[in-house]
Amino acid sequence: MAIGLGIDVYGTLVDPIGISEYLRTVVGDQAERVAELWRTKQLEYTFRRAAMGQYENFDLSTSRALAWVSASLKINLAHEETARLLDQYKKLKAYSDTPSGLASLKQRGYTLYAFSNGVESSLRQLLENAGLYGCLDGIVSVDEVRTFKPDPRVYEYLVKRLGNAPSDTWLISSNPFDIIGAKAAGLKAAWIKRNANAVFDPWDIEPDLIATDLNDLARYTLAR
Repeated sequence: MAIGLGIDVYGTLVDPIGISEYLRTVVGDQAERVAELWRTKQLEYTFRRAAMGQYENFDLSTSRALAWVSASLKINLAHEETARLLDQYKKLKAYSDTPSGLASLKQRGYTLYAFSNGVESSLRQLLENAGLYGCLDGIVSVDEVRTFKPDPRVYEYLVKRLGNAPSDTWLISSNPFDIIGAKAAGLKAAWIKRNANAVFDPWDIEPDLIATDLNDLARYTLAR
């Protein structure tokens, strides 16, 4: 059986901070700050929801995070503009290495699944807009488990969906918390270190492999 790869979406396949290009037409010079705060708060809400056991899906967490950023920075967004921004979140651009990296990984015989906190229907729309959906074998959404990364249940669900043993299942992610969660659940994990200055959390849990992007990852043999 082929080794299965669960590939994180936001920050690994597509660039969530890239929405700052669109934000610039709305908030001007605050665009990058808004994009970064939006992403940070979005993740914070998923962590809190998972810890509380009070699940609401990723689309709602994204919407609430935008509302918090708007209120915090005193940005008055009309309802229509808020709706356009949330729609734009489903049109995030892929990193330049993503299409060729996925193609190379596919040629090497790996099974490729998008694995994300996102809602499956929203992920499909995002991946189709980014031209990536056809590069993948499917989507695994934590929405089916009704919790978020790094809850161990989401990694157990990934293993179940791919039909492999944990040791034959790799998580591919640019997010250290995701890598640590997968390793704690018994999976293999490769950290995509897109930012050369990024620091991995000192938790005495290390990735099995570090790559600069997906093209770099495809040069390695992901072993059992």
